[in-house]
Amino acid sequence: MSVKSEVTIKFSGELPSSSPAPNKKVEVELTDQNGIVFTALINAKSWRKAESNAAEFADWAGAISGKLGRTEKGFEVVDAGVQIFEKKAKTIEPEVDSTLVNTPVSAL
Repeated sequence: MSVKSEVTIKFSGELPSSSPAPNKKVEVELTDQNGIVFTALINAKSWRKAESNAAEFADWAGAISGKLGRTEKGFEVVDAGVQIFEKKAKTIEPEVDSTLVNTPVSAL
């Protein structure tokens, strides 16, 4: 049997810490709620675009995804990619009285 282990790590509020890495990459480090450390090497151009989007959007969430690998410190996201999504404000629709929905106007 052949399986793939892929992972998506979600974050919001602020971008994870990053540092330059060889071969036009950026090393990103994230720590989850359990203290597990995830590292990912992301294309520098993709990371700059993510930084730009995070600065541009008023409210956003991000995700780093790729294949799951293991390191001495925790886990690594291999062949990682990053995306920043704008959180849209949800519009609240007015409540409609369900008893009036199908009532003919003449009955009101």
